[in-house]
Amino acid sequence: MSNWYPPPSRPRPVEGGLKARSTRGAIAQSWWSERFIAVLEDIGLGNRLQRGRTYARKGQVISLEVVPGSVTALVQGSRARPYRVRIGIAAFGKSEWVQVERRLAENAWYTAKLLSGEMPGDIEDVFTGLGLSLFPATARDLSLDCSCPDRAVPCKHLAATFYLLAESFDDDPFAILAWRGREREDLLANLQAARTDGPPAADRTEPTTRPLADSLDTYYSMQTAPRGPRPPSTSATAILDQLPEIAVAVRGRPLPELLRPAYQALGRGDESMSGTG
Repeated sequence: MSNWYPPPSRPRPVEGGLKARSTRGAIAQSWWSERFIAVLEDIGLGNRLQRGRTYARKGQVISLEVVPGSVTALVQGSRARPYRVRIGIAAFGKSEWVQVERRLAENAWYTAKLLSGEMPGDIEDVFTGLGLSLFPATARDLSLDCSCPDRAVPCKHLAATFYLLAESFDDDPFAILAWRGREREDLLANLQAARTDGPPAADRTEPTTRPLADSLDTYYSMQTAPRGPRPPSTSATAILDQLPEIAVAVRGRPLPELLRPAYQALGRGDESMSGTG
């Protein structure tokens, strides 16, 4: 029986890839990114995450984008085409964020920390108190997808994305909140609005529309008069000016000249020409 195994594949080198700043030891530096890695380890992904450190440090991640509910990345492996990676998480809805923002606005310390670009140390407690979880609580809270043929979850491409995601949290802690559905500008504007009992600033520009069920009685009615180009105004005698030369004269006067007063009267709506008084 042969004990021969094919040599491990080597990833193709990437020029200008996203490379982790840490060359050894822990990658995360801030408490919030360390907390994120710790949560991943607690829910059973820790052992497999180690596979992605080399990829993260070599710069195999080509791109990384964080949007509400999703992190997408391109990771260069051993094949010519980079692998597509997606890490999904449920983004909180508008009503949930309204509760969070009101709770944060009740404490000036939270607002001050967030305005200074820092993540309050106990911000998780705010979410927990509302029955929410800022970080994933179980592996089921995450959807992990990679276009590579590796059956392991997470594969090294997903693991490398996790590490780079944690490091992006070091650079911008608001990326965690954006992942959960609230961008930095909207969050800070809403905190200010909540402290002044105003409407959420992020929702002020949302169009207010009438539900279709309440509009069925007038759905097919004309709401406003149609606006179209007005026809150009022309002289009532213009048609006479366009007639070809007519060799007809009455008492020495050309026929168009005789008809001109009548056309002018019709253009003015002169009732005397209709024969009725």
